[in-house]
Amino acid sequence: MSWLSRQAAKGRPEHELIASPGRDIAVTAVVLTLTAVVFIAVFNLLGLVSVTLPVRIAIAGFLALRRAWWHLAAFVAAIVLSEVLIGTLKGIYDRARPPGSLVATSGASFPSGHSIAASVTIVAAVIALVPPGRRRAWWGAGAVAFSVLMALSRAYLGAHWLSDAIAGVLLGTSCALLAALVVGALQRRRGRRQPGGPAPPAGQPASGTTEPVDRR
Repeated sequence: MSWLSRQAAKGRPEHELIASPGRDIAVTAVVLTLTAVVFIAVFNLLGLVSVTLPVRIAIAGFLALRRAWWHLAAFVAAIVLSEVLIGTLKGIYDRARPPGSLVATSGASFPSGHSIAASVTIVAAVIALVPPGRRRAWWGAGAVAFSVLMALSRAYLGAHWLSDAIAGVLLGTSCALLAALVVGALQRRRGRRQPGGPAPPAGQPASGTTEPVDRR
């Protein structure tokens, strides 16, 4: 006989056992605690400079080894732009952080540095490393999902206001896209000045696209 059946046999209605306020509070507390642990152990660590910097260096080194100079330029430009924006906007807004953060914080709250760093790194990496097509679309969707989870984790842990985290995702993604657009435009402009140059490699976008194309 199950615990629920034994308690019901003692005269306690099953609906009271299932809807017990104490049990609901305990379950909620366990779920919230586990969620906080996951956010702290995973997303908080992934947004630290000690993690993002080696990842960025590794991606840049890989692109350099492949001689994908235009993609490397777009990736580095996106990272540099995002870092400039983080310091500049934090200094301008100087917004106080929410009280009771579950993780160690420093500096102003707006925008979320974790959200910017995560989104610009992963989106710029997808643009630089994954050829255009359905595969890039899937990777892009995964990058957006990861960025959103990072933003939610920052708000959940009390490290930022939700608006700080959302702004970080939007700024990081915008930096990656803007860098790809600008570098792509510069590459097309250079290509027009050098008619008869080598054609783009197989699988790379044509000259009319809005992202950098390697010419090897």
